[in-house]
This record gives sequence, structure tokens and C-alpha cells, in this order.
Amino acid sequence: MNQNVLIIEDNEQNLYLLTFILVKNGYLVDSAMDGPTGIARATASPPDLILLDIQLPGMDGYAVAQALKKVQALEKVPIVAVTSYAMPGDKEKALESGCVGYIEKPINPETFVSEMAVHFLEESAGR
Repeated sequence: MNQNVLIIEDNEQNLYLLTFILVKNGYLVDSAMDGPTGIARATASPPDLILLDIQLPGMDGYAVAQALKKVQALEKVPIVAVTSYAMPGDKEKALESGCVGYIEKPINPETFVSEMAVHFLEESAGR
């Protein structure tokens, strides 16, 4: 069974790269270019995992993660921040907002899928 990943990312190049890597590795991918659209897509069709950029227009990724965690059908869906925010405290802020993981940009295409897949395993064990 293919796992569904929702990518919430406003940068078209990053979105293309993430989508390409995931599809190449057998994942089904949906995407949204902003927080409200991402929340709507996740609510309409809950994914197995959400990859969330933090620096989004209008509604930042922290607020998106908090909103997603308030939706009962999405409570157990792991959210992984994929962000260029790499200052001290940024990872902790992402985790406090509801993310279960944190991957820094620029991503390494060679290791990205294995880094992301760890969160599928961790969340499956916790369910």
C-alpha cells in the first residue's frame, strides 16, 4: 500500500523537488501552496504524513501545525517541519507547535526519504 504525503510548501522549486523524490520512491503526493489550503486538503482527505514548511505566506507553519492538531481526524497524523529555519530554538518551536520531526533545508535528496520515513515508523509504533 502506498503512503499518502501532503506537502505544504509555497516555493515551487522546493515543492517540485520534494514531490519528485517522493513519487520516485513510491509515495502518493498531494500539495498545497499555503496554510489554509493545506488544512482544507488534510481535513478533506487525511494523509499518512504531512511535510510542512514553516515560512509560509499569511499563516506560518507553526499556526498551521497547531490548527491541524485541533482537527480530530488529524490528531495522529505526523507532521514533519521541512524548513530553512535553523536558528537555536527553531526546532523546539516546531516541535512545540505539533510537529513530530524537523528536517533542515536544503534537503539532501540522498537521505531525505529515510529521514522522513523514520516518522512513519515512530508514529506507527505509537498508534
